[in-house]
Amino acid sequence: MPLKFFLKLYARLIGLTFLILLLCAALFLGVNSVREQYWQERFSEPLLRWLVATPHPQQQYPWLKSFYDFRVTPPGNLSVSDVIMERLSYGQVVAMDTSIGQQVMVRNDSGGIIDLRFRDIYSDVAEATALIARLHLDDMSSDGREGAMSQLSDTLGVELLPVRDQAALPDSEVLERVSERGISLYHHPSRDRAQVLIRLEDGTLVDMAMPAPFSPWAWPVMLLLLVVAGSVLALALYLALRDVDSNLRAVESVAIRIARGEMGARVDAGDSRLVSRLAAAFNGMAEHIQRLVGVQREMIHAVSHELRTPVARIRFGVQMIESANSPEALQKQLDGIDGDIQELDELIDEILTYARLEQGGPVFALQERSVIDIVRQVVSEQQMVRPDHTIEADIDDESERWSLSDVEPRYLHRAVQNLVGNAARYAAGRVKVHCQFDEDNCRIDVEDDGPGIPEEDWEKVFTAFARLDDSRTRTSGGYGLGLSIVRRILYWHGGQAFVSRSDELGGARFSLVWPRKKPVEHTL
Repeated sequence: MPLKFFLKLYARLIGLTFLILLLCAALFLGVNSVREQYWQERFSEPLLRWLVATPHPQQQYPWLKSFYDFRVTPPGNLSVSDVIMERLSYGQVVAMDTSIGQQVMVRNDSGGIIDLRFRDIYSDVAEATALIARLHLDDMSSDGREGAMSQLSDTLGVELLPVRDQAALPDSEVLERVSERGISLYHHPSRDRAQVLIRLEDGTLVDMAMPAPFSPWAWPVMLLLLVVAGSVLALALYLALRDVDSNLRAVESVAIRIARGEMGARVDAGDSRLVSRLAAAFNGMAEHIQRLVGVQREMIHAVSHELRTPVARIRFGVQMIESANSPEALQKQLDGIDGDIQELDELIDEILTYARLEQGGPVFALQERSVIDIVRQVVSEQQMVRPDHTIEADIDDESERWSLSDVEPRYLHRAVQNLVGNAARYAAGRVKVHCQFDEDNCRIDVEDDGPGIPEEDWEKVFTAFARLDDSRTRTSGGYGLGLSIVRRILYWHGGQAFVSRSDELGGARFSLVWPRKKPVEHTL
């Protein structure tokens, strides 16, 4: 049961983790798709604004065709949604992903739609921007280039700086491409954005730094994912633990009620499987405590009753000693007092044994012992005590084979002794102890030829201080604890004790049954 419970718990945690990961992945992709589209629009907007402000850009910059598909399309020829058309009518830059790359559009002053389709929007826009800057800077004199660079930087959304330090030049491969094409896109190892090295007609080198490329792992996105995952996990844990908390509060309230004296209070776990085992264990503990309190109450009542008789006899014997006129009378009273003291000693021993077994049981040191040897020892001892009775053991060969059992020898001896002694007390003259053992179980039946026990009292005889004959004499009365002790000893051996009628002798038959081998310790 515990393994199954934890497997279910771990399976739920794994499932919850998987769902959170799916949610974070979907959120990551969704947020980044919107962010990337926004970045594409903002990144390409300076170039598109430049083209909008330039009359006939296709004629002035024919080389733009080498970077991307550049066209001016009437609005009616576009197959786009109404939302995009509305954004275009407001003059906004719109970016979309296509099968071959990115498509960026903006409305020009004449009402047409400038439509650019990039294969790689970052490198294409960077190189196109660098060529436009180069054309304009070539038209400027060296004295006016710094002002032109500042103006172009603001207009194109880049950073243009002349290269004055030779140590800042990139590697030779970049320089070779610059000498061939006039521009070369490269990535500086110490920066997170691309740069374009531009060579003007007079040989001047200009470094153009582009805005940072799109990064899906930006810290706001990571923070958002962390907050969402933490919130979902916290919500799931709250919903999962809310039921547990309510059930634990129910257990707490029942514990408080029991502490106030409501011994019948029990925990109702309802449909909750998480605390059902706790509720079952708590209810079992509460029932055990209630039974112990009841046993204690009954024991106090019964002990007080049992003590009155010998104490009264001792008091009477002491009074008689004062009036004894002869040594014989004095000795008779002393013998009576000694017998009463012995009876008190036996009663205390019975009470202590019963209390120890009832209130949690002794520490059983189970040993592999021969049960048949214990039975024969008890039969021999009882035969010596009652020589006028016939007390015999009936043991077959099969039982001899399986006589070894995991038992606590001292307590099992006590249980068999109580049954045999009880049978001899009520038997007419014969007691028989029958042993029946097999590979799995051990059974001992103690039968007598006495009057037997009515069937309606079969369960009552195992109740503490219960006696069916109302006798209080030393010869046959007892204390009503012997059979209760027997049942508790068998309980702690994982077995049971019961009574029936003897078919062979006609009297009572008390039976003890317990497992021969006990792999795990019996718990309450």
